[in-house]
Parts: sequence; C-alpha cells; structure tokens
Amino acid sequence: MTGGWRERVCGELSGEVLEIGFGSGTNLGHYGDGVTRVLAVEPSDRAWEIAQDRIIEFGRPVDRIGLDGARLDLPDASVDAVVSTWTMCTIPHLADALAETRRVLRPGGTLHFVEHSLAPTKRIARIQHTIQPTWGRAAGGCHLNRDIPGLLAEAGFTVPDLKQRYASGLWPSRPFGWFVTGTAQP
Repeated sequence: MTGGWRERVCGELSGEVLEIGFGSGTNLGHYGDGVTRVLAVEPSDRAWEIAQDRIIEFGRPVDRIGLDGARLDLPDASVDAVVSTWTMCTIPHLADALAETRRVLRPGGTLHFVEHSLAPTKRIARIQHTIQPTWGRAAGGCHLNRDIPGLLAEAGFTVPDLKQRYASGLWPSRPFGWFVTGTAQP
C-alpha cells in the first residue's frame, strides 16, 4: 500500500527532524544520512516500546518529546523539517498541530507528508463520509474524509509540489486509498 511513498517523503531530509506520529519508528529506515536527530511525537507507549530496536539500529539520537502534536515543548524555529506519514488523519485537533508545526519550523523549513485525504470525486467522497463513523472507530480515529490540502492552506501552508492519487488496487479500495503527498511551506 505504501508504494515507496515513505522513501519519497523522508529520503532527502537533513538536520533535525520532528516526526509527528512516530509510531513504531517505521520511517527511521527511510531517512538519509543527513538527518542528525529525530524528535518524536508519539502518544502510544506501546508503539514507542516497539520502536526501540529501530531506534538503536538508526544510530543517531531519537528523542520522544511529547504525546500530542498540538502542544509541542520546543522553542520557536527549532527544527529543520517536520514529517507526517499517515498521521494528520488521526490528530484530534489538527489545526492546532499545524499551527505548532509552523511555529517550530526554522526559516526555510518544510513539512513533508503523505496522508489519506478526501477524494476529489463526489461518488468516492460520499462513500468516505458515509463510512467515516464506523471507520474512525475501527481505525484508531483515522478520518478518511479530511481535506488535507485544504486544511494545510487554512493553516497558512502552500504545497507547490502536491501530488494526489489513488493507491493502486481494485476499485473497492478507493474510499480508503486517496493519498496526498508533498512538501508544505509556511
């Protein structure tokens, strides 16, 4: 399902990276040598525990700095890049998290992401809205029907390289597989 998207999101980064929704550390294997430190926001103690082997293998500092992307204990303009892979769909107060992302990015810093998003076709979007209550409960709060590009714009980001497409697969997967990816600039 991820089809190389993590590599494209993480591979060219450098410096200090803030990862919102660190999970079990899956992205660590996709960061290039230029990343000097990862600051991890992860609410799940279990996921953090599972990540420990990947953190050791990564060989560079990885610090868990909080549980909630909407309240970051970091100084202004303190990170080079922010990464979010399939996380914005689950953040309860996404507007607050995006405001915090803007606050902590250094001048010239960028937000790199791949996310579920509201599909552009009315038929698929209608299905997403219909299944959302059940899907959200079953999938840890994931919102398939969030308009991620629109929410980024509302938060003051521009995404000059936005790419959008369905994940490969059969039609029945389309409500679950409209993905957006890009590099957002404050």
